[in-house]
Amino acid sequence: MNSVLVVDDEKEIVELIDFYLRNNGYNTFRALNGKEALDIFKKEQVDIIILDIMMPELDGKEVLRKVREKSNTPIIFLSAKGEDIDKIDGLFLGADDYLAKPFNPIELIARIKALLRRSIVFNNQTEENTSLIINEHLKLDEKACKIYKDNKELQLTSFEYKLICFLMKNKNKVFTKGQLYEHVWDQSYLGDEKIIMVYISKLRDKIEDNQKEPKYIKTIRGLGYMFEGK
Repeated sequence: MNSVLVVDDEKEIVELIDFYLRNNGYNTFRALNGKEALDIFKKEQVDIIILDIMMPELDGKEVLRKVREKSNTPIIFLSAKGEDIDKIDGLFLGADDYLAKPFNPIELIARIKALLRRSIVFNNQTEENTSLIINEHLKLDEKACKIYKDNKELQLTSFEYKLICFLMKNKNKVFTKGQLYEHVWDQSYLGDEKIIMVYISKLRDKIEDNQKEPKYIKTIRGLGYMFEGK
């Protein structure tokens, strides 16, 4: 049974999410502020976090920063702020997904299931996936789910890893934003291009020498993205 930490300063929202999660077979932990959330996270086994942004004591962004210092546990930001800038900001900080209030609880459950599927794949690679993919200064170790640049391990989230792994294994092939989204997030593409753009930017920050002149992840104008392999 997967455990979900639900964090929101509105008790009614916490209770609503808790009701749907338990009806779908999840174990839940509940917190009404950021400090309480971190205390629970340190003591309990948490598989995914539903995290509000605007909260007392510690806001969601600060909670996310502290979680990311030690863990790649999937995080869904939940906030009344629906503007694109808030969404992009949250993704850059390390959130895996973003859902604006008011939200459909059924959609939230679907996103939780998709994130947990991706997390399981990331953390439990089978023994068959033992290949190394080497492209100039980059080395991808599928068995260990790690990527190295100049023999130095890069710190990637599960979604960053899944995206670069897919691109490197399909080098010199062009993929649309929709194709990348459906492969990595394991759900239908709804036209939200910004998520893919943010993750491509984050990957370039980590693997490229110069993000403005990328050597590996190329933008193919009007089509999508391609990993240029040698």
